[in-house]
Amino acid sequence: MNKQELVEYMKGLLDERMQVAWEAMEAAQDSANDQSKSSAGDKYETARSMGQLDRNMHARQYEQVRQERVILERISDAEQLSRGAVGALMETTAGWFFISVSLGAVKFNNQTVLAISSSSPVGLSFLGKEAGDVFQFLNKPHKIIAIY
Repeated sequence: MNKQELVEYMKGLLDERMQVAWEAMEAAQDSANDQSKSSAGDKYETARSMGQLDRNMHARQYEQVRQERVILERISDAEQLSRGAVGALMETTAGWFFISVSLGAVKFNNQTVLAISSSSPVGLSFLGKEAGDVFQFLNKPHKIIAIY
């Protein structure tokens, strides 16, 4: 499995998520701006506030995805890893794991790769491990076959 191709594929997934969050943020802002004053008085302010809350939620989602994209940008194919760390693509008896960002199960080249954060419980169990080491996943012991 080519780690750099996987990174580029994941960047594309994050780019799509960023675009969706950006468009939702703009739509929420437009909706808040379009609210017109009605005879109900507070109804206008409530609708604007709700629109602003929606916009802020989408802005946070956009920023989170943007930060995840930055993490992927820092992963170098030239860096050869022999231990579990951010950027390690690991082949295990439980399948493929990529310590990077929390994208979950990613279908890539007819394989499922679990993209996990180094701060997740399973990500933490990989840190510092080498090929041949054992780790716990789904309450079962599994072995690391290789690290790329």
